[in-house]
Amino acid sequence: MKNRLISVSVALAAALASVGAVSADAADLVISMPNWPSGQATANILKVAIAKEYKLDAEVRELGTLTAFNGLESGDVDINPEVWRPNLDSLIEKYVNEKHVVDVAARGIDAWQGLCATPDAVAAGIKDIADLSDPAKTALLDTDGDGRGELWIGAPTWLSTGIERVRANSYGYAKNLTLVEAEEEVGMAAVDAAVATGRPMVFACYAPHHVFELHNIVRLTEPPYDASKWKIAPASDPTWISDSSAPVAWPAVSFHIAYATAFAKKHADVASFLEKIDFTPEEITHMTYALQVERQPPLEFAKQWVDSHASRIDGWAKP
Repeated sequence: MKNRLISVSVALAAALASVGAVSADAADLVISMPNWPSGQATANILKVAIAKEYKLDAEVRELGTLTAFNGLESGDVDINPEVWRPNLDSLIEKYVNEKHVVDVAARGIDAWQGLCATPDAVAAGIKDIADLSDPAKTALLDTDGDGRGELWIGAPTWLSTGIERVRANSYGYAKNLTLVEAEEEVGMAAVDAAVATGRPMVFACYAPHHVFELHNIVRLTEPPYDASKWKIAPASDPTWISDSSAPVAWPAVSFHIAYATAFAKKHADVASFLEKIDFTPEEITHMTYALQVERQPPLEFAKQWVDSHASRIDGWAKP
C-alpha cells in the first residue's frame, strides 16, 4: 500500500511538472488565422513581425470568425488579422460598439466582392447577374447532369457565403441553380479545371485575389449598391438568411486588423504597431498567389516577407 501511495505521488508530481512546463512554454499572445490564403499569410506575418519588434511569441491558431470574436472578448485571442466589412458589421456592432471589448484598426485595405465568370461562360452569354435567371444559360453551368447549374458561393464558415445565398434568393437565380458551399481551395480548383477544359463556370469572387493573375476572369455586372435595398439581418439570428434581402451589388468593401481592447491596454505599443500596418491590395494578391499557387507554407512565406520588408516594419513599430 505504501509503495502504491509513493507511485501515485510520483505520478502526480510528474503530471504537475508537465503542466508547469506547458505553462512556461505558453505563447505571449494568440493570433487567430482565417481559412483563406490572405488571412493565413497576414496572420503569420504578424507573428514574425511582432516577434522581431517586441520579442513576443505569438501562437497562430486557425479559428472561424465567430469563434475568433468570442475569443477576443474572453481573452483567448488577442489579434484577428483580417476582418471584412460590411460582412462582419453585425459582429463589429456587438463587440466594438456595444461591448467595447474589441478595437478595429482604422486603416483598411480596399476590396470588392461579387460574382465572376470564366471566359467560356462570358462567351456563352453570361455577363450580367440577370443572365443567371435564364434556365437555358444556367444549364450550361451543370456539372453533375441534373440539368441545374452549380454556383460556388464560398466556404461554409464565411458570413459572405450566407450573404451570397441571400443575394441568390433576392435576385431569384436560386430557383434554377444549386448553390455550393465548399472550402476555397476546392472552389479555386474547380475554376482552374473549368478554364483548362473550356467549361463555363460562375462563382463567388473577391479581390484582391490571385485568381485574376491566373485567368481572364470577368466580374458579372449587376445593379449598383442601394442602401435602401441592402437589408442583412444580424448573423446571430438563426433565420437571418431568410429574413434578409439584397437584390443589388455589394457595398464598398474593406478589411481590417482587429485586436482585443484588453490586449491593447496591456501592449499599447503593439496596438499602435497594428494601427500602422498598410498592406496594399497588390501585396495581398501576391500573398494569395504565393500560398495558393506556389504552395509556400504560410510561416515560411511570412519569414521571407518580413526579412525583405524589414525597414518598413521597423517604421510601423516606431512610436
